[in-house]
Amino acid sequence: MSKRDYYEVLHVDRDADEREIAKAYRKMAVKYHPDSNPGDEQASHRFKEAAEAYEVLSDPDKRARYDRFGHAGVDSNGAGFSSAEDIFAAFGEMFGGGLFGDFFGSRSQAGRRARKGDDVRVDVSVTLEEVANGATREIRFNRHRLCSGCRGSGSRPGSEPQRCGHCGGRGQVIQSAGILSVQTTCPACRGAGARIVDPCPDCRGRGMTAEKARLDVTIPPGVDEGMRVRLSGEGDASIDGGPAGDCYCFISVKQHPLFHRDQHNLIVQIPLTCTQAILGTELDVPTLSGPESITIPRGTQSGEVFKLAGRGLPDPRQPSRRGDLLIQTYIEIPKKVSAEQEKLFRKIAELEQTDVLPERKNFLERIRDYFGWSAPAETNGQ
Repeated sequence: MSKRDYYEVLHVDRDADEREIAKAYRKMAVKYHPDSNPGDEQASHRFKEAAEAYEVLSDPDKRARYDRFGHAGVDSNGAGFSSAEDIFAAFGEMFGGGLFGDFFGSRSQAGRRARKGDDVRVDVSVTLEEVANGATREIRFNRHRLCSGCRGSGSRPGSEPQRCGHCGGRGQVIQSAGILSVQTTCPACRGAGARIVDPCPDCRGRGMTAEKARLDVTIPPGVDEGMRVRLSGEGDASIDGGPAGDCYCFISVKQHPLFHRDQHNLIVQIPLTCTQAILGTELDVPTLSGPESITIPRGTQSGEVFKLAGRGLPDPRQPSRRGDLLIQTYIEIPKKVSAEQEKLFRKIAELEQTDVLPERKNFLERIRDYFGWSAPAETNGQ
């Protein structure tokens, strides 16, 4: 059977632009769509013919070959479609998966796609030590599984769901809007294509029953606040026979009494006495794996930071890489001192009067310059 001229198929002139061709094709597609003409082979042929014509005339290169050589110029490039299903698939490519894919859909998919079950959420709280080393935690949560009494059908054993009369069992209804038609979920059966007339007493027609789940979840090292651990297939079952949903464990990290987290690094603040800061000392500092000794050099200032490399937290993507432990010092000033300590501090103050430290001397000079003093008055703290 010879093919008709593509311009004749779409009822457009040979000099029609892309917009006119697309408009003509939409009109033909709506008129001869198989869902609107069930059992009409002639309409199905016209629908396929229009799609084939549009595929060629909407492509500048194919159209140029067709204009020059006719059907022989495009047949070798697979312009035709072998079935209506090929046309539906082509709609998604030609219109970005939106126009005809959403308006018409595929007869094989309408109301029949096996949907994945719902996902469930579980909140898991971990300590900083568990973040550092990883952990295995037991979680408990509620989920839905197919009813054992009706095996998910929702009908009492021995009875069957009845075909929905509103949508004819398709699960979808088509509403006309001008030259286009919009396909929506059937309001009577909610897309199932069938209605429960004798519900199962165990699940009351829902096809699903609740169950309490208890699982072990592995928390990988280095997790951070808000990260998720997925347990595949451990969510709700699918009522359509599709795969079960997933269980997502949302991580929260408990606040630590000593350490503050900065991505993969840990920060700890260590107090020093005045004499430790001046003379230097050896200190045992806490780490997540136990205390370690560090040397505090003479003349350490308040706020200085010392680093213990690799004593922080692991990177969850590369657990072999770990952050650092940052030790921030601050000078702790006693609020009360003994009589002997006060005597010694006053002696130090007297020595500072005669041998002013360079930093303090610079500070006093700046005060003098600011106020225009000829000689700053100093006290010995008495």
